[in-house]
Amino acid sequence: MRESSRVVVIGAGPAGLTLANLLQLAGVGCVVLERQSRSYVEQRQRAGVLDYASRRIFEEWGVAETLLTGVPEDRALEIRVDGEPHVLDIRALSGGRTGRAIPQQMLIARLMAAFLKGGGDLRFGADQVTLHDLAAPDSTPVVTYRDAEGTAREITCDYVAGCDGHHGVTRTAVPPREMTTYTYDHGIGWFTVLADVPPPRLPLFAISTHGFAAQFPRGPGACRLYLECAPDDVPADWTDERIWRQARLRLGDESLPAGPIVDKSVVEMRSFVVDPMRYGRLFLVGDAAHIITPMGGKGMNLAIADADVLARALRAAVLDGDEEPLAAYSATCLRRVWNQQEFSRWLTELMHESGDATLAGTFRRQLARARLDRLFTSAPAGQAFADLLAGG
Repeated sequence: MRESSRVVVIGAGPAGLTLANLLQLAGVGCVVLERQSRSYVEQRQRAGVLDYASRRIFEEWGVAETLLTGVPEDRALEIRVDGEPHVLDIRALSGGRTGRAIPQQMLIARLMAAFLKGGGDLRFGADQVTLHDLAAPDSTPVVTYRDAEGTAREITCDYVAGCDGHHGVTRTAVPPREMTTYTYDHGIGWFTVLADVPPPRLPLFAISTHGFAAQFPRGPGACRLYLECAPDDVPADWTDERIWRQARLRLGDESLPAGPIVDKSVVEMRSFVVDPMRYGRLFLVGDAAHIITPMGGKGMNLAIADADVLARALRAAVLDGDEEPLAAYSATCLRRVWNQQEFSRWLTELMHESGDATLAGTFRRQLARARLDRLFTSAPAGQAFADLLAGG
């Protein structure tokens, strides 16, 4: 079965669904192909921190009310050092530029509903997706796949947006010689837990000699815990008893209640960037082009930022015949990507090295403690930190 579309978007995560909505608002037709089922996509549990820069993107496109109604602001952050609390007033330090705490599955559900309500073409169960003629002169890209019923389909298009993540097919469609890949391994892991227990009053980072920990609200009756672990740990290494013992120890809270654990996983603390983020008529968006550690909560926000840049560039190309913004897409996005990679690396090292001296030695631990003290005692240092959290 053969058909055509201006743009084919591969992947229905934050990057793909944001881009699809923005293209719909811009009057640029697109088809979204997603390998998984709708129920899988809607129920996929991921962290969710929407920074101020992403909030502004949704406001500028006129969809903030649709997507963010009822979602609380992130006004402050607690950093607990050896059990002693330090509260940073992010709202005051950033001049009111706050983000929102929104579970990714909630944002996905709202993006999906908005796209479908507007008549969007979203196809689940798309298997064996293959890209053809992406960069051949005088040729038109073609995307082939098998739909949920097993029927072979072919879509001719002007542009392809690769929003299918690090392990998707779009990045592997680019010949290795056509891009440079940068990687960095932080040498640690994060064991993450979603639990049905009362959330902390504020998002919390905890530093101690026992290892790094964090606790974030996930609704009125749930929270997500992060515990520093060895990179080769697996969920089976962490019993419920060990989880709650380590959480109380690292958070410095012996009264922390235990509760049902809904989800366990180990997060690889690694960074990955490809340059350029374009190959011919294929544009890589979000995790397909870059992976960032969860420290600082920038992964989803970078995906939204990429989608915004690409949507504006495609609108210029399709409606005005101006392909200059598309030519600048990769450079525009990578400037922000590298800025946030540096922030995430800095914050990762600060939080981990200031606690566990075995990671980098006692000298670096003392340096990290000095940087921490600056956050709490120097207004310019606190403002710079809040600015980066906001997405500046």
